[in-house]
Formats: sequence, C-alpha cells, structure tokens
Amino acid sequence: MERIMNITKLFEMQKSLDRHIQEKHNLHAEDLIDKKILALFVELGELANETRCFKFWSLKGPSERKLILAEYVDGVHFILSLGIGCNLQITSVDVKVGQSSKENDVTAQFLNIYASIQSFSMEQSQENYETMFTDYLVLGNMLGFSGEDVERAYVEKNQINYDRQKQGY
Repeated sequence: MERIMNITKLFEMQKSLDRHIQEKHNLHAEDLIDKKILALFVELGELANETRCFKFWSLKGPSERKLILAEYVDGVHFILSLGIGCNLQITSVDVKVGQSSKENDVTAQFLNIYASIQSFSMEQSQENYETMFTDYLVLGNMLGFSGEDVERAYVEKNQINYDRQKQGY
C-alpha cells in the first residue's frame, strides 16, 4: 500500500467500539468469536457482490468505488475485532503497491480469503491471523485501495457504527 496505514490506531479505535458494544448489549461474558467469524464471511460476500467479479452471466459493472470501499472496511472492522477477541494483534503488514494474488484474479483472491478465514476459524493462531489479515489487505490493493483510502474509510465507518449504536441499530 502506498502509505502504510496506522494499524495500531485502527486497533485502538476498534477496541473502543468493541467495548462500547459489549457494555451497551451486556456481552462481557459471551464468547463472540464464532459470531464475528460468521459476520466476516457475510461481509466478504457482500463485498464480492458489490464488485460483481464473479457474475460472469451479467453485463452490469461493479458498484461505485465508494460503496465497494465502504463494504471493504466493514470486513476490516471484523478482522480487527477478531484479533482483539483472540488477543492477537499486528502492528504492520508488508503489502506492496500493486501486490496481488498469484493469479492476479480478484475472484481467486476472494476464495483465498474465504480459505484463510476458515483456517483461522479452525486454529486461532497468530500465523493464521496474519495470513487472513494480509490476504484481505492484498484484496484491497487489488481493488485499487491505498492504505490511506482504507484508513480514512475505516475512521468514517467507525463513527457511523458509533452513531448507529446510539440510535438503537
């Protein structure tokens, strides 16, 4: 990514949001890891749907870039939250500008991420977490998002998520 995003800042923001949600919904005693993993799968599917990368039967193009980025950062929220919930954290990732999957195929990268989420689900290790996070960031890069784009959109969506909690979402 062009400018390395401040992952530590994003983790801190997510910790604060997670705490707020746990307190508001009295979830301190609940293990939410499986629900967060399922939520991440759902968010990844929503993202794929907006890119339309797999819709070979349709002539309609992808959604607007802004909408795709908003869906993308929904996944970032859950990946950060999973790291927090499993006491796993990373401070940086090495994703280069233009880095993509071997096939340079967005559909293949979506499938790769589904596999890495499943691996993380089966064994919540630091290595599997880093692989999942890196695979997701590579997808963002393939979709044309810089670290700065992702960080800015994350901050905006984080505020929306707080506002939704205040409104009884």
